[in-house]
Amino acid sequence: MRSALILTGLLVVASPAFAHVGVLPRESKTGATENYTFGVPSEGGKTTTTVVLDVPESVTIVTVSAPEGATHAETRTNGRVTEVTWTIQIAAGASAELRFVAKNPDRGDAIVWKVHQKYSDGTVSDWIGEAGTRSPAPVTKLLP
Repeated sequence: MRSALILTGLLVVASPAFAHVGVLPRESKTGATENYTFGVPSEGGKTTTTVVLDVPESVTIVTVSAPEGATHAETRTNGRVTEVTWTIQIAAGASAELRFVAKNPDRGDAIVWKVHQKYSDGTVSDWIGEAGTRSPAPVTKLLP
């Protein structure tokens, strides 16, 4: 009985974290070419319709893919991918994985991924804040 109460308490405390967009891997090496995955849950009883990634200046996008039934588009500035937009239907309570390959910066200690999640009712969740805020940006720690 006590174990069940502890587990329930942990799930209640941890569940808000599941509502945020996350990135894997959480750690990578500077200068490496890495396979990245965003975990995107659709929350608040709304369907997610679009996910937009602002590509950090020090990151080079190599390839982008979209899950079955979704599409993606890339915005380029001076030949460099500066934004990736996935058009997707993620039902309320469900989640999706969005994948891309990118070359990490040659220096620095982290990549901060700014993501904008748009819903069917026109609202937007901007995952661009600092860790510990209500809308934290996903972060990949960089190791030498």
